[in-house]
Amino acid sequence: MLTCILTAAHEPDTVVGAIRGLLEQDWPEEYELLVVCPDEATAAAASMFEQSHPPVRVLRDRGEGKPAALNLAASEALGSICVFTDGDVQVQPGAVSALLAPLADPGCGAVAGRPVSSNPRTNMLGYWSHLLTDAGAHTVRERCAGRGRYLDCSGYLFAVRRDLLPQLPDDTLADDAYISQWVWGQGRRLAYAPEATVKVRYPTSYSDWVLQKRRSAAGASVVVDRRGLDTRAQRPPQPMRSLPREASLGIGAMMRYPRSPREYWWMACLLVARVHLWILVWVELHIRRRRHTEIWRRVESTK
Repeated sequence: MLTCILTAAHEPDTVVGAIRGLLEQDWPEEYELLVVCPDEATAAAASMFEQSHPPVRVLRDRGEGKPAALNLAASEALGSICVFTDGDVQVQPGAVSALLAPLADPGCGAVAGRPVSSNPRTNMLGYWSHLLTDAGAHTVRERCAGRGRYLDCSGYLFAVRRDLLPQLPDDTLADDAYISQWVWGQGRRLAYAPEATVKVRYPTSYSDWVLQKRRSAAGASVVVDRRGLDTRAQRPPQPMRSLPREASLGIGAMMRYPRSPREYWWMACLLVARVHLWILVWVELHIRRRRHTEIWRRVESTK
């Protein structure tokens, strides 16, 4: 049996499309779909499917953050493999079967799907989203997977063997990075399934872009810095997100990505924005020493 875990909070409009996209997948075996949410509006929207589709089950968490919601879902999961996704994304046709294929190898512990931007490429923030998903994350994951190296799974869509799932600390800011590091530490391979696509709406304002990227970058950095994660770990943590790593792995693909002088200008602006982002992350973690609850902020323009 398989378990799909969809987390959502205050997303009654987007969760309907997210659930439909999962129900329309070609699941290779019996599955359950656990929709975890803290609020009444999202639960009511999901409950419409619970009544008509037996695989769907709605769980109410206490609104204590995504780590607590994921721990609740993992404790209720019946499947030997868990597929994780969010309530504000659209898993594309055929994505689940492609995502699960690498797990036929018992040495594979987790598989990352491929986020693709649903934003238009015709403005600067939209162009950034395409560049970062295509020339950035996709290129890096494909290269790392091909060389048997560590890669971060994307929280928008990934699959993990349930017996490898850790109990997430309440202050985890990047649950996908934490789980990826844990699985890697147990000596399992991390795979990438580029055919397992999921459409994502990215921020449409610079302030929201900074909020989102600061959260993910800071979260991944904290996971690596704190990893006392598991004293039984067979392999040390492998940082994926840092300014030097971005420069070494992604600059070539970024330079080849623009199609016009305007896009070259937008790319130059992005390089400045990434430096700005990493300075903010360093200040948050090392100067202000802020807690995860202070760094995490809801990004409204992605809903």
